[in-house]
Amino acid sequence: MTTATAFPPVWLRDNCPCERCRDPRNGQKLFGITDLPADLTVRDTSTVADAVTVTFGPDGHQGVFSRAWLDAQTSRSAGDGRTETAKQLWRAADFDGGLPVAEWDAYLADDGERSRVLRAVRDLGFAVLHGTPTEEETVLAIARTFGFPRETNYGTLFDVRVEPNPSNLAFTGMRIAPHTDNPYRDPVPTLQLLHCLTNAAEGGDSGLLDGFAAAALLREEDEAAFRILTTTLVPFAWSDATTSLRADRPLIDVDAEGHVREVRFNNRSMQALRLPPDATTAFYTAYRRFAEIIARPELLLTFRLDPGDCVVFDNTRLLHARTAFAESGARHLQGCYADLDALTSTLRILEESA
Repeated sequence: MTTATAFPPVWLRDNCPCERCRDPRNGQKLFGITDLPADLTVRDTSTVADAVTVTFGPDGHQGVFSRAWLDAQTSRSAGDGRTETAKQLWRAADFDGGLPVAEWDAYLADDGERSRVLRAVRDLGFAVLHGTPTEEETVLAIARTFGFPRETNYGTLFDVRVEPNPSNLAFTGMRIAPHTDNPYRDPVPTLQLLHCLTNAAEGGDSGLLDGFAAAALLREEDEAAFRILTTTLVPFAWSDATTSLRADRPLIDVDAEGHVREVRFNNRSMQALRLPPDATTAFYTAYRRFAEIIARPELLLTFRLDPGDCVVFDNTRLLHARTAFAESGARHLQGCYADLDALTSTLRILEESA
């Protein structure tokens, strides 16, 4: 059983739940750190049932803490769930028994089914919905079931189909190698949805790859290369007549404890590095090692999107790809971006109300 004296006095006072310290209507703090005495002490403690009363010095302020709450604070925090430590890393063979899928009608009607789908996106990085309406802008309605579409210079939604004068390789029938979208933005869109309206083309299968798993393999096999890719800022950029975007970010982003939090991998948007020759050479050696891991066939999960299918995936973690297809066949997908924090918020509410 944890006692209040196990915690530093300043930590206890900063977390005091009394009405002088927190607004009872919303729980937000009513003070800043500089409003607290610099020489805080715990003058006395007393416990009755689950209530622990702490008297602070030098001002005599009192706070009443739940003993159960204090006990819970001794376990290491799981954080916000965005790093590799909270994810289920995978390879393609892990889905030999089937993808994380759900029927649209069941997803809409059953909160438990919706939770299962959103949990798959959070933990595995993706899920597929079957049987959605094959009508334009349906992808926006899907995004609104858990959050909000994110509008960019591409609009609220974008079409992926063959165009006569393509501004992007995605608008051709060419193979698209595994990549993350929009690395030239900060913040990058954290979720992407792709909804199939028509797919009568020969080829054009979709692919997903767990970038966190690939980064973990790089760290295991070549720690020096991993360190270079987590510490070298890479310039990503994209522009047209009305837009100019740039973000300098590492290919592998880690938190303060070294856990992978984000992968940006898109050679089409990388710009020239301006580093000393030795650092440039070291970066490209590490970059090649990471690219070779990403190219391993056993990591790439390939599947076909049929009309009415929509894949929802984490763009900060998963790389997505496409096989080549015959441009003579009709293939039309609509996509949009959304935010992972809205999805995880919706999931928490669903789980708390279950």
